[in-house]
Amino acid sequence: MLGTGGYLAIVIIGSFVGYLVSAYLADRIGRRANFILFAVCSVVTVLVYTQLPITDTMMLFLGLPLGFFASGIFSGMGAFLTENFPTRIRGSGQGFAYNFGRGVAALNPTFVGLLSSTLTLGQSIGVFAIIAYGIMIAAALALPETKGRELTAEA
Repeated sequence: MLGTGGYLAIVIIGSFVGYLVSAYLADRIGRRANFILFAVCSVVTVLVYTQLPITDTMMLFLGLPLGFFASGIFSGMGAFLTENFPTRIRGSGQGFAYNFGRGVAALNPTFVGLLSSTLTLGQSIGVFAIIAYGIMIAAALALPETKGRELTAEA
């Protein structure tokens, strides 16, 4: 318990840098490509973190990409959702879409706990990480690219 502060600090540093890099990339390569890139990298990092036998030192070093990709994926979310709703419903549309997703994601710990009665905890986390990031990739592929979209009072 006392040694977790260093691990947490590494994840937080990775998260902060991930937010900055992802925000830049969302404008540079597009929202969809950025979401897909960060989702794929998040899945890989989570699977390595939960499925492979790793030492404490490896866990410490993996904390940086874990925080980077898992948190950075959200940087483009505000712009993407804003650009996908017309002005008259932009605030409520964005708020509903974002918070509905958060509500569904809040069920993940329960699902992981239930599944861990038949699988190991690491395997259970891996299953739901694949599902969650798979949904993100599917949504990114299904929704329109909004990079460079000009927002007007009508659109």
